[in-house]
Amino acid sequence: MHTSAPAMKDEMFLRDDTGGLATLTLNRPKQFNALSMDMLDALQAALDDIAADPAIRVVVIAANGKAFCPGHDLKEMLANRTQEFVGSLFDNCCKVMMSITRMPQPVIARVHGIATAAGCQLVASCDLAVASSDARFATSGVNLGLFCATPGVALSRNVSRKQAMEMLMTGEFIDAATALQWGLINRVAPPDQLDSAVRELADLLLSKPSAVLAAGKKFFYRQLEMDMEPAYKLASQVITNNMLGPDALEGVSAFVEKRQPKWHDK
Repeated sequence: MHTSAPAMKDEMFLRDDTGGLATLTLNRPKQFNALSMDMLDALQAALDDIAADPAIRVVVIAANGKAFCPGHDLKEMLANRTQEFVGSLFDNCCKVMMSITRMPQPVIARVHGIATAAGCQLVASCDLAVASSDARFATSGVNLGLFCATPGVALSRNVSRKQAMEMLMTGEFIDAATALQWGLINRVAPPDQLDSAVRELADLLLSKPSAVLAAGKKFFYRQLEMDMEPAYKLASQVITNNMLGPDALEGVSAFVEKRQPKWHDK
């Protein structure tokens, strides 16, 4: 197992790499893993590093302590109420969320405790999410006089408009079962089985050809923002290139020959 982290901010999160899986663990348990400026900078550096590393094929974002993430560090924001700092903080947060969407590897959120405001945004920004049955989710900024605008971007691309507006306007918590029903998360597991449930999903992704997942992820997010006709045009181009590539050749040949495929990146 390989463990690495940015030299100046190695307490903000932990990174473990093993067998093509990189796990980034938020590590500010006393602050419930609030997203400070330093935390966001450290995460951005790690995501950039992973995105450029073909040896990493799946990413898990987890957290230490009692909670996944309550959002931004409110004490830090109160102590730095300037346009420059607050604007940079939200810009950096948006960059982190977009980096998760744009990186080639599938990203799974491992959620326990609370995931509120930008913490809920982090869950919604990940490609997939597995939550403990006792996890709770909210975009609760409105209760503090702050509408969760940036979390709303990711939230509204996961759940329906009415459900997103209910969360954004009431600030009320939803439980893991509701988050699953609404489409914010993919799977729910008992607290003592959360790690095995995350690993099961990660292993399933690791068994797939990484180049196909990367191209598929890129296509998926691009087509979401398109009208139907250009989306189908792009889809046709993507699947044509895929079909004529080495992974489809191996996969289809293996199916015809009734054997297991041998992906070239394994």
